[in-house]
Amino acid sequence: MTATGTFGLSREARNLHWLLGNLVEEVPGVRSVAVVSSDGLLLLSSDPDRSAAPAEDRPAGPRGSSADLATIVSGIGSLTIGAARLMDGGGVKQTMVAMEEGSVFVMSISDGSLLGVHATPDCDMSVVAYHMALFVGRAGHVLTPELRSELRKSMESTQ
Repeated sequence: MTATGTFGLSREARNLHWLLGNLVEEVPGVRSVAVVSSDGLLLLSSDPDRSAAPAEDRPAGPRGSSADLATIVSGIGSLTIGAARLMDGGGVKQTMVAMEEGSVFVMSISDGSLLGVHATPDCDMSVVAYHMALFVGRAGHVLTPELRSELRKSMESTQ
């Protein structure tokens, strides 16, 4: 992920973009990453410009755009929160869906925000989960309502 699209953002927003970029670039097997608000809106993506690229130039990942990963993450988050309530299981910390051709991980950040990762089928799941937890630990305390609003506006301007 490059720093494009971060011009004019606050230091906290630029730091979150940087953390997200590192997650994709430094963790083997990670295809794409999205941060989604509690109401399902995409706040951050590892590939915000992907939807504008021709289909043949898009990296392997969910069909279409980073908005697709956000939709998947939001849906999985809602489903697991509902299941945890029905089962008196408490808060959901992490969800993983293993498929033949990849995996999707969803982890709670704060105030209902979620971190979603789409990874290759041969990824080391424990390494992905560890780096997601690092991101959540670093991002959770700075993801204020003001910063979420700023991130939403910046995502709207790139679409």
